[in-house]
Amino acid sequence: MTSRGLLIAAGWLLLSMRFALSAEAADWSSWRGPLGNGSVAEGNYPVKFGEEKYLWRTELPGKGCSTPILLKNRIYLTSPAAASDALLCYDLDGSEKWRAVFGKENPGKHCNGSGCNASPVTDGKAVFVYFKSGTLAAVELDGQVRWKTDIVQRFGKDTLFWDHGTSPVLTDQYVVMARMHQGESWLAAFDKKTGEMAWKVARNYSTPMECDHGYATPLVIQHQGKESILVWGAEHLTIHDATDGRVTWSCGNFNPDANKLWPSIATPVIVGDMAVIAYGRNDRGTPRLHGIRLTGSGDVTQTNHVWKRDDVGTFVPTPAVYKGRVILVRDRGEVACIDPATGKTIWEKELPKNRSNFYASPLIAGDKLYAPREDGTVFVASIANDRFELLSENNMGEPVIGSPVPASNRVLIRGEAHLFCVATEDVSP
Repeated sequence: MTSRGLLIAAGWLLLSMRFALSAEAADWSSWRGPLGNGSVAEGNYPVKFGEEKYLWRTELPGKGCSTPILLKNRIYLTSPAAASDALLCYDLDGSEKWRAVFGKENPGKHCNGSGCNASPVTDGKAVFVYFKSGTLAAVELDGQVRWKTDIVQRFGKDTLFWDHGTSPVLTDQYVVMARMHQGESWLAAFDKKTGEMAWKVARNYSTPMECDHGYATPLVIQHQGKESILVWGAEHLTIHDATDGRVTWSCGNFNPDANKLWPSIATPVIVGDMAVIAYGRNDRGTPRLHGIRLTGSGDVTQTNHVWKRDDVGTFVPTPAVYKGRVILVRDRGEVACIDPATGKTIWEKELPKNRSNFYASPLIAGDKLYAPREDGTVFVASIANDRFELLSENNMGEPVIGSPVPASNRVLIRGEAHLFCVATEDVSP
């Protein structure tokens, strides 16, 4: 081998050692992470990257909008493959390990939607997926399908104006799905081992037009010492017993003026005993942000509304939590840090203006905020010490709708055509 060849080989060896897979990346088991808040505290995450500067990228077989998850250095994400629904598995070096292919995809209606908006979730033993076509499935970690069922065939098509977005969630025993639309709405639990339905409870409320349409994802929480499921949609926040779906707590009065066309999209975030609910139409100048205390039982509508804002909010991106505070990336790029106890703004800034909107939910990794815009620009900002400092604008060269995922000093970014892994090191040739 020539001297130049030896130098190149040595350089790649050092790079491989720098990102050695033996240093296992922390699991990111669902679309908002293990704590459901879109945040990870520790790490030295990248600032500058882009379509020509990345650790690796791999071409995806179709357009999808779901967020990847990470388990024991394996990446799982849903994507169309040859016009079928599929779950893909990649190693943390970007090489595909397997794919599980299901039935024919039901493509998205919205230009930024797809038939696989819902993100996978794992309990460490299997990966659970849902597709707009109706397929709900459990897949073993080696790619074998444990079981599958067709929700649309069993319970009818959804009547959502746009593409299904709610992801499945896991309790100790069950994989839980929510459907909130005009018509019969419900929450249902399926046995993780067999796929048999354990329980299904109706969740129907009378609302103005489209306000009963829900795209938010439930949260599995502990409430009064019991495993429970928090569900937001149809102008109501409810808590259900995980064993049988029974409603144990509920809160309404989120739209007293009966505004129309207010679907629930952003998922709540929880800080302590406070849930922060983004509602209204921030995209049309009518935002709402609510602070709801998760104490008590029964109907707490009259007692647990702690604060409300009508001047700040978010329509699509779900907030993140950072050191006990709520970080909003609003639909047009405004960023706000909110005290969840009082609803007061701690600081507020704006990302550079553009005609494109923000659909992905933000990631906070270390003290850095990652905010993808739909045109593929990913902004990185420092939010340490109650100060916002824009660090970089990174063009990925294709739309980005899925949320970024941390992977031990790396960040996974799911674009329209590629899955990218970006890193703290300069990996350009």
